[in-house]
Amino acid sequence: MTKALLTGAATVLAVAAAPLAAQDYDRSDWPESFTVGTASQGGTYFAYGSGWANLVAEELGLSGGGEVTGGPMQNMALVHTGDAAFGMTTMGPAAESLAGTNPIAPGLEMTNACAMFPMYQTPFSITALSDSGIESISDIPDGARIGFGPAGSTSDTYFPRMMETLGVDFERRNGGWSDLGGQLQDGLLDVIAFAAGVPVPAVSQLEVQTDINIIEFTEEERAQILEAFPVSEFAITADTYQTLEEPARSVSMWNFSIANCDLPESFVHAVTDVVMSDNERMMNIHRAAASTVPENWDKNQVLPWHPGAARWFRENAGAEIPAEMVHGE
Repeated sequence: MTKALLTGAATVLAVAAAPLAAQDYDRSDWPESFTVGTASQGGTYFAYGSGWANLVAEELGLSGGGEVTGGPMQNMALVHTGDAAFGMTTMGPAAESLAGTNPIAPGLEMTNACAMFPMYQTPFSITALSDSGIESISDIPDGARIGFGPAGSTSDTYFPRMMETLGVDFERRNGGWSDLGGQLQDGLLDVIAFAAGVPVPAVSQLEVQTDINIIEFTEEERAQILEAFPVSEFAITADTYQTLEEPARSVSMWNFSIANCDLPESFVHAVTDVVMSDNERMMNIHRAAASTVPENWDKNQVLPWHPGAARWFRENAGAEIPAEMVHGE
């Protein structure tokens, strides 16, 4: 399974000259390098994940970076097996992975991937070219070619089910967000169904190059989705994209960073401290990091916490994390 998971992966590395934030830690059992499982290029996971990986590498004086992967499902598998030290996932794929229903390794309960810190909410949104005439979900024609992102991603896992719930008949397509954006422009796709932190780089690029419609759920459609799936209400604010003139009605799912549960406690504590102690630096990486703040620790109700991360949130955010939710306690 490991070789298959890593095939085609690309890694972006950052090497720092000297440790900064790790001066007070015993580093004797720390790894010399690390990777962060992200997702495809052109998506928020890759930009956000590579950014915090590089920040941690610089601050802790380690070699580390973001690795292109298939997204949340694959990241759960990579972190569980230890092929990636860290990764990023959404709560839905995390729950399925813990239950042994991750399609990458059916039957394997991925209990060695631990929560590290809250990231942001992933809104579900739909984009079409303006000249397609598609302005609402009900406008999507039967047999429409819809791009759902990389196979096994949060979007690919949940958005087809959502479309079916709303009565949309479609032809399913997969690929990286940048590639799907190019296919939309070339007329090879009718719609892209995005599940990614906003602004999605591929959407921002599209609206610079052509006229697009960002399609929101109606109140009735959103109510159907909220009843059927583990998501929350969300509004994509008007200043997220040039195309939007008012907030767009959506739903969202929380994202968390994850760590292999066997990593040293002090190492994960230090990584958590780098990311959570200065939100301005994280905002400079990606605007979605506005939600990467200590008080959102409670958005994880699914994964066991890594002991190092749990200690950081207990010390710095007053987190009341019960012992049964911490790995090894």
